[in-house]
Amino acid sequence: MSSLAAAELLALRNRVPVPAVRVDEAAVATAFVSERHLRIDGRTPTSFAPLSGFWQTADGWVRTHANYPHHRARLLSALGIADTGQDQALAGVLSRELASRSAREVQETVYAAGGLAVAVASAPAAPVPALIETCRAVRGSTPRPLAPASMPAQGVRVLDLTRVIAGPVGTRTLAVLGADVLRVDAPQLPEDADAHADTGVGKRSTLLDLTSPGDRHDFECLLSQADVVVTGYRPGALDRHGLAPDALLCRHPDLIVAQLSAWGWSGPWAERRGFDSLVQAGTGIAAIEAVADGRPGVLPAQALDHGTGYLLAAAVLRALSDRQVTGGGRHLRLSLAGTASWLLHDIRPTPVHGEAGLYDPGSWLTETKSPYGLLRHALPPVHYDGAPASWHRAPTQWGTDLPKWS
Repeated sequence: MSSLAAAELLALRNRVPVPAVRVDEAAVATAFVSERHLRIDGRTPTSFAPLSGFWQTADGWVRTHANYPHHRARLLSALGIADTGQDQALAGVLSRELASRSAREVQETVYAAGGLAVAVASAPAAPVPALIETCRAVRGSTPRPLAPASMPAQGVRVLDLTRVIAGPVGTRTLAVLGADVLRVDAPQLPEDADAHADTGVGKRSTLLDLTSPGDRHDFECLLSQADVVVTGYRPGALDRHGLAPDALLCRHPDLIVAQLSAWGWSGPWAERRGFDSLVQAGTGIAAIEAVADGRPGVLPAQALDHGTGYLLAAAVLRALSDRQVTGGGRHLRLSLAGTASWLLHDIRPTPVHGEAGLYDPGSWLTETKSPYGLLRHALPPVHYDGAPASWHRAPTQWGTDLPKWS
């Protein structure tokens, strides 16, 4: 989808036929586990912390997420476990505590404390939309055509207000296609350095506290010149800063606003935090992937994150194409739960026989010097005739760039 949307936007900008699109399964398979292929000066990053995972409860299973320090602290506090700082020993304490409670009790107790735990669903959840476009052209906007260019998103300015994997993968894809992507984070929410080394390639990164008048002024200056704003915080989290989609489009009618959430946009879980692993647990994927002894399992990749990221990039590129023709902003909504629903209900898997599913990921890896060290990382899977082979810049150190467009 991303490859086709990129080719169509390039053709539209240059008024030429759409270049041929070719998707290489090995490239996609490698990119979908980019965090596993990442090496930093030869070191293999750790994907999940010791307190993140599946745990047996009194009546089933629960999945926890404690990769970030604040989520780890809230998980332990909610369950009344003193933090000794010794994760291996704490894992035993946590296991015993969870075994004494029901999965739903753990889920609700931890969520009430701002932590992350989800009871493993025993059956697939009901279908939900994978992609929602809530409005088309916005009244009062004026045409904002993109000039001819050698890359589809060249000259497009993207404010990236996302974290972890899904959003950063989407904006990383826009960056390889020529967009000027500036990630903006709050200083009090540090990002994992290894995660940023993987998903920050091609982009720049700055820190702004939106409660500070000076930083807010800088942000508004960036916003006034942006083509696209992508947000990945739970629904409503940015509204208090005047960054609700309606407010943004009222002030900037030609803006493309793309929102990501974990659990979708309606229902009792819509405003909850979540990650790929938790959505797999809550939508029934973990139960489908269970092993012989009944322990829940996982997809062979964090496919909800990566899949939603590439859907995001495709949706933004299509919105840019629409804006090129009709003018006007767009409001796009995507969710990990929507992608999970697509996998569960709308895609029929193709059986793999013999060695048909084997591939050499080495053909789709490269090395790049960066402030983090020498990176071995996956190449982009977006391909059309004339597509860039890789990103034009290494990831900068998280939060070290000036709040300015290139």
